[in-house]
Amino acid sequence: MITKIAVNFKNINRLAIPATLSGIAEPLLSITDTAIVGNIPVNGVESLAAAGIVGSFLSMLIWVLGQTRSAISAIISQYLGANRLNEVQNLPAQAIFLNLTLSFLVLGSTVFVVEDIFKLFEASGKILEYCVSYYSIRVWGFPFTLFTFALFGIFRGLQNTFYPMLVAMIGAGLNIVLDFVLVYGIEGYLPALYLEGAAWASLIAQMVMAVMTFFLLRAKTNISLRLQLPVNKELKSLVYMSLNLFIRTLALNTALLLAVREATALGIQYIGAHTIAINIWLFTAFFIDGYSAAGNSMGGRLFGAKDYNGLWSLAKKINSYGMVICLFLLLMGFLFYEPIGRLFSKETQVLTTFYSIFFIVLLGLPVNAIAFLFDGMFKGMGKMKFLRNILLGATFFGFVPTLYLGLHFNLGIYAIWIAFLVWMLLRSLPLVWKFRTTFKPLLQKE
Repeated sequence: MITKIAVNFKNINRLAIPATLSGIAEPLLSITDTAIVGNIPVNGVESLAAAGIVGSFLSMLIWVLGQTRSAISAIISQYLGANRLNEVQNLPAQAIFLNLTLSFLVLGSTVFVVEDIFKLFEASGKILEYCVSYYSIRVWGFPFTLFTFALFGIFRGLQNTFYPMLVAMIGAGLNIVLDFVLVYGIEGYLPALYLEGAAWASLIAQMVMAVMTFFLLRAKTNISLRLQLPVNKELKSLVYMSLNLFIRTLALNTALLLAVREATALGIQYIGAHTIAINIWLFTAFFIDGYSAAGNSMGGRLFGAKDYNGLWSLAKKINSYGMVICLFLLLMGFLFYEPIGRLFSKETQVLTTFYSIFFIVLLGLPVNAIAFLFDGMFKGMGKMKFLRNILLGATFFGFVPTLYLGLHFNLGIYAIWIAFLVWMLLRSLPLVWKFRTTFKPLLQKE
């Protein structure tokens, strides 16, 4: 018998609030690095540029290979909704094994060509030197992050976002403390490691988060991570979903990395300003993403239970709640326009450039909210192919042409952020249209 799921303020926020706190922990790690690194007394601007370039590349690797999280969450939540969870008990271990194997292959293939990779981002001289040293430490946290992400996906599928929040907040707090200690040092005890200190802080935090998540999964769920045969019947679907999300994320990171490349080519103050802007953009994205996570978890469960009225109600409510959060962030951004910039850098040229484009970042927030909220619901329902096609179209028919057309007309860094705005519009509108045309007719039949 399928249990009816109540779509109300309490149940949505029981998932959304912990997911919000968990979600902002990830960009908070990056923002902490950016703020602390940007204020290093020796070559601070070069350190900030290197942290921005390496952070963008590592985010690409993590987002591309971390899509198993969404696939696991979708399958588990749908089976939970259909009261058939026992049929996928051995799936997570098999998925994680494949994911970690792939992560070590990717890690091994980048370590020996790291300098050539960052030259593609137009990095040279001191910036290139810093990129290599920073990456050579931080990259070893890559498998730990992927492992943690996959376990977060299991918890999310089980309608539990509290434990991921707990792990993420502890990890973020640890990273902040270690950043101050290792970057600036402790006089008489520990020398200042500067940029390399930030890398070590991130690596240690990632390792601690992986260990914590593993023990919580063992203690609080019946999901086993012991690799068992036979191969689960849903592994093929999971791999197919992950491949679609893999391609989708490649398109997503094409936009992010092109932005970094072109900002670097414009000059050191531009990549510095862009690094600040993109970290704030990601921070607000993950803040809004808490309701996307609720849509993901509950949407998959409602879809598995074939409760289309509940699914429609969920879409309306999470969009309302998400938009309130978005408008609050928008207001805070305009009220603290200049102090926000000064958190990250004291360099006048970097701040002047940042302030010139920050308003575009803020005005794009409502569009971002719609895209992220519906994106979460479609992931929960397992509609990865559709999400893949939307992002491919938005990137190669929206972002890329807008970016290079803007650069052709000498719009400089404005071209990058106008391209982001166009990109998000082309991501959000088709998702709204598809949801309405798919589920409104089903409501009329019930």
